[in-house]
Amino acid sequence: MALIDTIGARWTRLMNRVQARRASWARPATAFVSSPEPRTIGSFARGRQLCAGNFLFAGHLVNEPDTQIWDIRIPDQAFEAELHGFAWLDDLAAVGDGPARQAAQDWIWGWIDRYGNGRGPGWTSDLTGRRLIRWINHALFVLRGPDKAASDAFYRSLGQQTLFLGKRWEAAQPGLPRFEALTGLIYAGLALEGMQDNVGRATLALARECDMRFSGDGLLPTRNPEELLEVFTLLTWAATALSDAGRSPGESHWLAIERIAPILRTLRHADGGLARFHGGGRGLEGRLDNALANSGIKSRAPDGLAMGYARLSAGRTSLIIDASPPPKGAASVNAHASTLAFELTSGRRPLIVNCGSGDTFGPDWRRAGRATPSHSTLVIAAESSARLGPDGPQEEWLVGGAKNVPIQISRATDGLRFEGGHDGYIARYGLMHARTLEMTFDGRGIAGEDMMLALEDADKRRFDKALDATKLAGIKFQIHFHLHPDADAELDMGGQAVSIALRSGEIWVFRHDARAQIALEPSVYLERGRLKPRATRQIVLSGRAMEHATRVRWSLSKAQDTPVSIRDLADGGTYTGDYTDPEDEA
Repeated sequence: MALIDTIGARWTRLMNRVQARRASWARPATAFVSSPEPRTIGSFARGRQLCAGNFLFAGHLVNEPDTQIWDIRIPDQAFEAELHGFAWLDDLAAVGDGPARQAAQDWIWGWIDRYGNGRGPGWTSDLTGRRLIRWINHALFVLRGPDKAASDAFYRSLGQQTLFLGKRWEAAQPGLPRFEALTGLIYAGLALEGMQDNVGRATLALARECDMRFSGDGLLPTRNPEELLEVFTLLTWAATALSDAGRSPGESHWLAIERIAPILRTLRHADGGLARFHGGGRGLEGRLDNALANSGIKSRAPDGLAMGYARLSAGRTSLIIDASPPPKGAASVNAHASTLAFELTSGRRPLIVNCGSGDTFGPDWRRAGRATPSHSTLVIAAESSARLGPDGPQEEWLVGGAKNVPIQISRATDGLRFEGGHDGYIARYGLMHARTLEMTFDGRGIAGEDMMLALEDADKRRFDKALDATKLAGIKFQIHFHLHPDADAELDMGGQAVSIALRSGEIWVFRHDARAQIALEPSVYLERGRLKPRATRQIVLSGRAMEHATRVRWSLSKAQDTPVSIRDLADGGTYTGDYTDPEDEA
């Protein structure tokens, strides 16, 4: 397996180099025939940092002011890939002033001079597609000022990259990389003189990819909400560009957009951010609302699961649960052992979270972020419900996780109820984790129950054996509730409850039935775009399972004096009057 993978990767790199050099010998494209309206959204703050020489990519900060971006030291391959993908051009365009334009021009033509001959790490299908989209989107921004020779070099490089992509898009990995490659090819084919022949082929290929990825019962096998958003965004960009040019996207293309939009609405919290599961983050600011608005799709997902997630929402409160087995095989490379974990958001303020993906903070944080204790769920004997594979090609895959995850969503007497269970611990301890979550109709209260059950005779024998190994001291368990860093928590009621103050002015109170010990412990919030993890805290209920059935009840509710209607000013944290939900704005 390792030999095959190595040979395949080497062959891909070789063919990329061959086609890149062939493309660099061509002299195509001298002008735009059309320019798609820029739809990429950048960050003004990040753009200012780039202009100041602060390069933050893939969790690494390189401070080298007055330095050509292609001369800075490269910490790792992920950093290098982000440079060559040119998504940072969105940030410079968001600034839009003279220094930002000058930086963009210096770095684009610097890339052409250094790598435009077909050399360097940027000549892969997905990075080329990503780069073409940004260069075309921001062409008016970067072409203001350069002389004819520089403009001709820009157009020529666009054409050469398009020729390369026309030959190598199929080398992109299935999923997001291939959608990036095909969307870039469509953009270039529509925009560049002499490249129109690529449009029909790329449109058909994109429709086939949509048919393969989104026509079955599941969506992305990675179950990564942020990856789904990125694919959806690319599909909406491609569809809009084709429509503006008087062309029609394939039927499968439209059906994929119509199917994904309701799923993303289900995976969106009340504050507009995505649920953070399986390697995904909240999504770039504004990306989700913008993509949903561009799609024109207003429908919601039907009751039940959306890409394996369940959602309870009422009032201004949203609760999203990982209610399916973790991804399998190669799709689990970035997956987390998070079965039955949940996140809770009140209005614009996240309250209960998962630690998130640590991939930008190094391998140790990446590994820690994937473990069950980094999620808001139950952990038995400090072990994850799924484990990383053995050393070798599959060492990053999840193995031994939950296979059976029965769930039911129904009406409770005063609200909504989720009931679910998973068998991720049965093989080791004979215990199934069962979780019930109820939300009141006004969204002001959550009642939870976590149970550890040995149901079958074989499971009871396995539990008894594990109990004997502890000399009848009991099998340790912990239930984690990770708090967002902006939530201020303190023990209350003589240490039997936790009061949580949000910056909106809301107060939430966590209580439990005293069958476990409660503590406030340190935690971390792993957030992309930062140099190091943010310190935060977590509520931990701990105890020991002594019998075939162990039950812990807990609740989380707004304090009685918390107003019903709150206007949360996201930066100031004051509140008056009514609150407008992002769900109503998109």
